[in-house]
Amino acid sequence: MNNKRALAILAAFTASAIYGINHTLAKGVMPTYIEPFGFILLRVTGAAILFWIISLFTPTEKIATSDWPRILGCAMFGMVINMLFFFKGLSLSTPINSSVIITLSPVMVLILASILIKERITLLKTLGIMIGMAGALVLVLFSNEESVNAPDVPMGNILFIVNAFSYGLYLILVKPLTTKYSSITLMKWLFFIAIFINLPVTIGEFTNVEWTELPFDAIWKMAYVVVGTTFLTYLLNIYALKQLSAATISAFIYLQPLIAIIFAIAVGADSLTIVKVIAAMLVFTGVYMVSVKKNKAKA
Repeated sequence: MNNKRALAILAAFTASAIYGINHTLAKGVMPTYIEPFGFILLRVTGAAILFWIISLFTPTEKIATSDWPRILGCAMFGMVINMLFFFKGLSLSTPINSSVIITLSPVMVLILASILIKERITLLKTLGIMIGMAGALVLVLFSNEESVNAPDVPMGNILFIVNAFSYGLYLILVKPLTTKYSSITLMKWLFFIAIFINLPVTIGEFTNVEWTELPFDAIWKMAYVVVGTTFLTYLLNIYALKQLSAATISAFIYLQPLIAIIFAIAVGADSLTIVKVIAAMLVFTGVYMVSVKKNKAKA
């Protein structure tokens, strides 16, 4: 294995690790220090600033007028509905539940692709969809572990499913744009637009935060979500894509629940139950069946 490939694999692994830990850290500051919707305004604003700063050191690209409606849709589903539902769900449910259900995104992409672009679904993929969704339903219907930190687990899990659906639609909408514009150009505009769409829903909770009273523990966790989960992971995946195929990169999504479960249990933020184990096995099996290809993709 050459050094560039090894570094690319390390970058992809690091991105997945950051995502996996995010489930616990983000929940750790909600709602004590910041409500979920207020957190989203902090997240998209911080990411927008970072991407605009880095864009100063990259070539300037002009967005075609015909592409603005699609960009608006991408911002809506990728940086508004997706994020709002995920963080609200995380405030109601548990880190392990969120990390398991987000792996349904490839399943959602397949369902939406069959509807929007008439992509053919094979029998294997159909079974995968059914098994994966069954796993999600197990979490929704049989997770009854409400506590102060997880006041409404079933509702939170439903919001995670909406989040996965929205993110799947975002991936389909944004794909044609990735061949026309650089990643930095797309991200700086998507996050910039997302600030204003999110503003009416999020400004109330954002202004309620007592910023000057925040302890260091809350500050570094918020910074982790903005700089790590929202900004750094994207750059790491971009670097990894230079050496690895998209199929190889997407396989790293399976690491997220594993890392999230280990971290959440290690810090005492969540516990592993038989319901979660069964649900995770169903979801992972379903996602694998949806993702498997007849011909092995080049790594």
